[in-house]
Amino acid sequence: MTKSFALVDCNNFYVSCERVFNPRLNSVPVAVLSNNDGCFVARSNEVKALGIPMGAPYFKYKELVERHDIVVLSSNYALYADMSRRVMATLRYFCPRVDVYSVDEAFCDLDVPDQFDFACKLRKSVGEWTGIPVSIGIAPSKTLAKLANHYAKKHPETGGVFVLDSDEKIEALLMNTPVEDLWGIGSRLATMLHSKEMYTAWDLRSADDTWVKKKMTVVGLRMVWELRGISCLSLEEAVAPKKSLTTSKSFGRPITDYQELAEALSAYTARVAEKLRTQKALASALSVFVIPKPDAFGNPLYTYQLDMVLPEPTAYTPLLTHYAKELLQRLYREGVSYRKVGIMLDGLIPETIIQPVLFPTSPVSTEKQKRVMAVMDTLNRASGKKALRFASEGFENPWKMRQEKRSQRFTTNWDELLSIKI
Repeated sequence: MTKSFALVDCNNFYVSCERVFNPRLNSVPVAVLSNNDGCFVARSNEVKALGIPMGAPYFKYKELVERHDIVVLSSNYALYADMSRRVMATLRYFCPRVDVYSVDEAFCDLDVPDQFDFACKLRKSVGEWTGIPVSIGIAPSKTLAKLANHYAKKHPETGGVFVLDSDEKIEALLMNTPVEDLWGIGSRLATMLHSKEMYTAWDLRSADDTWVKKKMTVVGLRMVWELRGISCLSLEEAVAPKKSLTTSKSFGRPITDYQELAEALSAYTARVAEKLRTQKALASALSVFVIPKPDAFGNPLYTYQLDMVLPEPTAYTPLLTHYAKELLQRLYREGVSYRKVGIMLDGLIPETIIQPVLFPTSPVSTEKQKRVMAVMDTLNRASGKKALRFASEGFENPWKMRQEKRSQRFTTNWDELLSIKI
């Protein structure tokens, strides 16, 4: 029995989430747009076959969309996040160790006798329990598992599962994989490798270790060892705490009014403060930035940012909002049209190691404030986002992202649950 990694990757994840709750979308071309319905961020296989590239602006392909009756939807992040949690929960039920790599990918420690049979059953269970189709690649290292997964996804004859369980299979796959397709190889690095007549993953795997370390650092050397089946990237089950947190979104329309800008910033501050408390951390510093609408040539007029060190680390939303709005007042210019505002919390420390200042100059975090925030977070998790909110966030939110084609939030909003007529 050989210990291996399995990379489980959801197929066309955003599109698959939409199809779970709307079977009419099965086998028809479907695409999902980015924030403010700007670009394509997910495409069904039917849309990919029509030649619409990832990240392409929607307006450039409107004629093609209409000609082929492509169903175009706005991003429904609440739905996608919840479906991702369901997929990962299913993986954890079957696998003792799971490393969540992204919203639609996870590595699993596959320490079982018959890896192919186990992976087939796992793929079937994820599909039955969540409705999301997945592909699974299995190999002795994470990098090889990534390549195996890509092969499983692109070759239907594999049944969605591909195991690199022999030297012959590994060599054949690496010899047919362009070096630029490797995990971690960018365009500049690929150009350098091409200049050294290294065109495939097999060429890189066969390179001299000393040369690789000199030209690609120790990170590149680890990649080469991973291609040789030597595991250098361990399974990370616990997500490392973030050193900073940022929340910002482009507005659905340009904003000139200070009050609307302040409402948007207050809402983003509440969101990032909730993330901070989830991480059980406190922020020591705060930054606010604003980005105006581009000029006639598409160039931004400026990007302004102001920073401040907080009197004392805190995760208390009203206090963070107070300081954020102080910075916004200094940034705001009357008559300027703004397209984005954002907030970043920095200098994050665990809430257990706070050291109070001797002579505080402003209200400090207290146990009472902590309890208030805990009650608010609990109610919002149980009843849906914004069940409780601060008045400074506003209620109508005319600045919100444009999502004219968004589907219902089937799993996270009581008012949008799926209705079935009998």
